[in-house]
Amino acid sequence: MLYLAAEKAQDPLLPVWPEIVIGLICFAIIFFLFSKKLLPAINKALDERREAIEGGIEKAEAAQTEAQSVLEQYKAQLAEARHEAARLRQEAQEQGAVIIQEMKAEGQRQREEIIAAGHAQIEADRKAASSALRQDVGKLATDLAGKLVGESLQDHARQSGTVDRFLDELEAKAEAAR
Repeated sequence: MLYLAAEKAQDPLLPVWPEIVIGLICFAIIFFLFSKKLLPAINKALDERREAIEGGIEKAEAAQTEAQSVLEQYKAQLAEARHEAARLRQEAQEQGAVIIQEMKAEGQRQREEIIAAGHAQIEADRKAASSALRQDVGKLATDLAGKLVGESLQDHARQSGTVDRFLDELEAKAEAAR
């Protein structure tokens, strides 16, 4: 009973001193063990993790910087390729214009050659036709003259002189009429 009376006598809000001392000693031992053994391991793990994160951030920043420089190089190459394509297109247009001009000049030259050859052929045909016509007209004229005169005009020298003189007179009259 005494024990109960002693318990009742103690105020529940006041701590028991032997328990406080034992609790402080246990706390000090656990704190000492944590600070010497566990806390350095935790700090070491946290430091390693922080360094890994910082290294990862640095690597990410380096990779981003490298990616940015590669992007800039790509853009520069793309711009250069576009410029080169525009230059090649311009050269092709200029070469096409030169080729077209050359082809036109060649066509004009060939046209003029064909026209000149045609004129030469026409002139040769005209002379041949004129010569054939002269001979036919001469033969017909001598035959007609022979029938009118009643004698044969078969002498070739006389015939050709008469025909030439007659045709020359006709040509002179034709030129005078023009």
